[in-house]
Amino acid sequence: MQQLTGGGGPKGRISGPAAKAKNPKETLLRVWNYMEKQKAALLLSTLFVILSSLLSLSGPYYIGVIIDHYIIPKDVPGTIRMAGMLLGIYLAASLFTWLQTYMMVNVSLKTIGTLREDLFIKLQTLSLNFFDRHKHGDLMSRFTNDIDNLNQALSQSVIQIISSILTVAGVAIAMFSLNWVLAIVSFITVPLMLFVTRQIVRISRENFSKRQKDLGELNGFIEESISGGEVITLFGKEHDTFTEFHTVNERLRQSAMRADIFSGLLGPSNNFLSNLGLGLVIGIGTIMALKGLITVGIIASFVTYSRQFSRPINQISTLLNSIQAALAGAERVFEMMDEVPDLKDKNDAISVSRFQGNIKFTNVSFSYNNERKVLQHINFEAKAGEMIALVGPTGSGKTTIINLLMRFYDINSGEILIDGRKSKDYKIRDLRKRIGIVLQDPYLFSGTVMENIRYGRLDATDEEVIQAAKTASAHGFIKHLPDQYNTMIASGGANISQGQKQLLSIARAILADADILILDEATSNIDTRTEVEIQKGIRNLTEGKTSFVIAHRLKTIEQANRILVIKDGELLEQGNHDELLDQRGFYHGLYSNQLRI
Repeated sequence: MQQLTGGGGPKGRISGPAAKAKNPKETLLRVWNYMEKQKAALLLSTLFVILSSLLSLSGPYYIGVIIDHYIIPKDVPGTIRMAGMLLGIYLAASLFTWLQTYMMVNVSLKTIGTLREDLFIKLQTLSLNFFDRHKHGDLMSRFTNDIDNLNQALSQSVIQIISSILTVAGVAIAMFSLNWVLAIVSFITVPLMLFVTRQIVRISRENFSKRQKDLGELNGFIEESISGGEVITLFGKEHDTFTEFHTVNERLRQSAMRADIFSGLLGPSNNFLSNLGLGLVIGIGTIMALKGLITVGIIASFVTYSRQFSRPINQISTLLNSIQAALAGAERVFEMMDEVPDLKDKNDAISVSRFQGNIKFTNVSFSYNNERKVLQHINFEAKAGEMIALVGPTGSGKTTIINLLMRFYDINSGEILIDGRKSKDYKIRDLRKRIGIVLQDPYLFSGTVMENIRYGRLDATDEEVIQAAKTASAHGFIKHLPDQYNTMIASGGANISQGQKQLLSIARAILADADILILDEATSNIDTRTEVEIQKGIRNLTEGKTSFVIAHRLKTIEQANRILVIKDGELLEQGNHDELLDQRGFYHGLYSNQLRI
């Protein structure tokens, strides 16, 4: 259901993503809760990691054996045989590495798929007040960029970190088993590497969070600029829009540059420390070999192990940056999922399949975001089958009354009764299904004409859809479309006229067969000839049903049972057309001015 928009609505949107991760441990735990649903695949992937790590660790050992026992003694057949075995070890390690990556990608895609579904379902439960407070582009950024960052971290970073940890532990054990002196020498630079890594990661975390926030703001600006492109062109604001875009884009560039610069320090700094450690191993190893304390093969094994030891540490350092970016995104996703809907069904909410249409507003007051009162002490009653017209200046509160009737927002005080029960007593989904609405600026989805009309009632037959179109006087233009009811409509109805969109919207409402109808100046975008047919269709549609009409052209509501005159959030006058003219009050002035025009 779309929200009616009007001058009494919220005055703007603000974006509220977190500037930095508040609780990385909690975020990791919540991600794990999604991942553990793929336990079998995780166990297999872990098994393949262990096997590939063990095989990779055995390689340097056999290199030392080959040098000491086959190359130095010049045993060519033995060297060839051992080289073949070494080739098999590395091929098997490569196979298990591919298998672990394959399994982890599956885990990641299923995890992200479930998370994305949960996020989308959560979005459907949030009230319009939530969307008033958040930029649409920022929400899209959480759905795309933030979740993609998490997907990349899960599919690549997690399994690589496990492999790196196993490799580091295995290399340490192998080194100490070969020669404890060289092992200690190899580990001299490790504490310094860990310290540097920790400091760089700490700084990078803040910058990655800032980058994600700035990216969301840029997406929001682009989304608004594309949606409002026609207005930008009409007012000649292309240059101003570009200037503002440049400012937002520059802010993102700077935060992204800071994040990448600090994260880029990890590789070079750890490589330097790694090479420093390797130099110490070679130097001290050479001295020990000259003294006969170790063999050349052991030195060769240590050189290879030293490379294997430093590489996973460097990988962990780099992967931690990727994980920091993923955590910043994941926390923004969970932040949205933790939103508590300010509108939800009561525990004992009742279902309803049909309304009689008796509606009563008793002393209703309301404000958006606890700001200025938009409605103050509204009292009126609509009996079943009556047509109620709402008139008044722009921003007077007409649209807000409809939004409250639809329960897009909850009132601050007073009562709204439908058939003698508070609107809060009904299940929200049932209440909105029994209220039909035709917006002044209707929205059509990408799909066929038939599908867009059928959106009013998904189980309707083709014949029922066509009959609804005929009642709405839409059949006349539909039959002249290239594929008639199978003609594709672009998103938002960009490839048909405003009047045609309105006709399809009316047909959709007719098909829904709701008990209470809301018409927001439904004929405002239709030519005079078509309006005559539409008014006839609307009279047939509203017969026996309670209807609310937001009217700007007062001639269209002269037959309304009751007219509510709203000004500055207050109900100034109410009565039928003749009664209000006799009062010679505010309505009389509005009507007279329109006649003169």
